[in-house]
Amino acid sequence: MTNNDQTQDLYAQRGYGGVEVGFGDRIGIAVVDFQLGFTDSRFPLGGAALTDRAVSNSATLLQAARSAKLPVVSCYTAYHGGDAPHWKIPPVLTGFGHGTEATRLDPRIADPYDIVLCKSAPSIFFQTPAAPIFVRNRVDTVIVVGCTTSGCIRASIIDAFSFGFRVIVPEDCVGDVAEGPHFANLQDVGRRYADVVDLATCLDRIAALPRTNHP
Repeated sequence: MTNNDQTQDLYAQRGYGGVEVGFGDRIGIAVVDFQLGFTDSRFPLGGAALTDRAVSNSATLLQAARSAKLPVVSCYTAYHGGDAPHWKIPPVLTGFGHGTEATRLDPRIADPYDIVLCKSAPSIFFQTPAAPIFVRNRVDTVIVVGCTTSGCIRASIIDAFSFGFRVIVPEDCVGDVAEGPHFANLQDVGRRYADVVDLATCLDRIAALPRTNHP
């Protein structure tokens, strides 16, 4: 047994991950920071292989969600300068000014259908109308996609959980710089706050939704 297996077993013995969250009746999609500054290799934080995979897979998920008329809330991170928090990541502080190319949504996932928000903190829910938008649309289940798994995705998962939503995270629709933090964080949130699944599971669930439930 590896150290990772032993750790997982120790948590399981104490009841962590003992039940599944499951899908509810009404799904919404939260798309976190799929902006060029994180997805395009021209930028210091862009071009990670896991993130590129996540963008491609999320594009497929979003196409299905839009066809089913599910609420999609997408966000990007941007600052005016003095309003930025104390990030320890210089490219965020110097390159994510409002209106810069780094803050543009990746065209692979951008669509006029989506509600697009600007955020200034890690979570898509922090001081934004994301939660009220989902509530207004009767959403009880939020699928979280985007980047970065160990940062803004984790923060968004915890906030979605804290607002009372069922949280679903397709592993192949979120990305990070390295595999270690990506999988470690997903394993941890999967013990506590969310069901970690895959794109195919989400597509199957969306396809099975009764279309009469969609306005």
